[in-house]
Amino acid sequence: MTRWLYSLLMWLAQPALRRKLARRGLQEAGYLEAVEERFGYYSERATASASAPDRSRLDQPSAGASNTVWLHAVSLGETRAAASLVAALRQGIPGMRLLLTHGTATGRAEGAKLLRPGDLQTWQPWDTPAAAARFLAHFRPRLGILMETEIWPNLAAACAQAGVPLVLANARLSEKSARQTHRLAWLARPAYASLTAVWAQTQDDALRLTSLGAKVQGVLGNLKFDATPDAAQLASGGVWRQRSAVPIGMFASSREGEEDALLRLLAADPAASALQWLIVPRHPQRFDAVAALVQSHGFALSRRSLWGDGPPGGGAGEPCIWLGDSLGEMALYYGLADVALLGGSFEPLGGQNLIEAAACACPVLMGPHTFNFSEAADLAQAAGAALRVADLAQAVQTALALVHDKPRLQAARQAADAFARAHRGATERLADAIVRLFEGGGR
Repeated sequence: MTRWLYSLLMWLAQPALRRKLARRGLQEAGYLEAVEERFGYYSERATASASAPDRSRLDQPSAGASNTVWLHAVSLGETRAAASLVAALRQGIPGMRLLLTHGTATGRAEGAKLLRPGDLQTWQPWDTPAAAARFLAHFRPRLGILMETEIWPNLAAACAQAGVPLVLANARLSEKSARQTHRLAWLARPAYASLTAVWAQTQDDALRLTSLGAKVQGVLGNLKFDATPDAAQLASGGVWRQRSAVPIGMFASSREGEEDALLRLLAADPAASALQWLIVPRHPQRFDAVAALVQSHGFALSRRSLWGDGPPGGGAGEPCIWLGDSLGEMALYYGLADVALLGGSFEPLGGQNLIEAAACACPVLMGPHTFNFSEAADLAQAAGAALRVADLAQAVQTALALVHDKPRLQAARQAADAFARAHRGATERLADAIVRLFEGGGR
């Protein structure tokens, strides 16, 4: 098969995408913003924001176009990881004009914080040849940077045809994803081979990417180790933790099915209420559903969005579950927690990233499914920053034992902090490589 079949399918899927955006927009209004940008149509609407009050209009991309660096960070996690890279690139490329693209509403909202006057922000174009061509013709970036895993065949082909160097930075590819991608090798291999350079997080990632034809230029580590937690949030969380009558266990970035399993365990074992439980769902559109789930299991509910100066006191009266229903406050939640359960690792979902927890010196209990971040999970376990458990029931029991063993808990906190510090430095290495490529005209 050839890419034309994929292109036809992507073209036919456009009405379905519009319907999906409309549905998502009912829960997250950001998905209704500038929908036509996703299809490569850019209006004369100004895109100024509070962080960049005199940014150029989308229909005026020519100013400084030769210094336009396009960075694609699909979602919230990738955008946060990109923050340190953007800052380093501004130093290495004086006068750089940043073009940020995203695929999710949370990513776009977070990306707005990185903008300066003259920068631009838009949605990632849907992967049809026409939309990709309109995107490149409109913005004319000098260099494109894709974060972590985002490879789109038509967009990659359009960059190659237009002579725009396209790189994959902070690249990762799990064993499971590699197996799936190899099944579509006829489509994936040309896309990976067209990339100018790839810089992998780990050696295993590099080997898997190379097997797909990618030009891996180096293994530089993970940018997420260089992200600095919000100090004010972390301090506030610590103060609130000290006020709590009982230790606090957090289910961090929980996924569908995991909250129900935890609540069933807590309902069946009153002893587990020796911990005050905080659930922070991975996806904001599920906040209300998780709130209803908590109440359906007979627990009282306290939502972060309704807290004043901290959460309610724990440990007395009717068992209460705290719900972290806010965005951009993970440092607060990790500061509040004595121990965290790693979401996505108790169902076969691959696990969420535990690096932010480590940076906040919060020990992590992870289930058996961490294939999305296998090396980071293994290194954290070896360093004593994380503990591996067989299932959620064992996680709850281990959390109870850990928080009541103060020397062991303190040692785990210190190990988490040391682990995070030991793996920093990827930002500087990656920025240097990108600046050299930029200065060399993409060669």
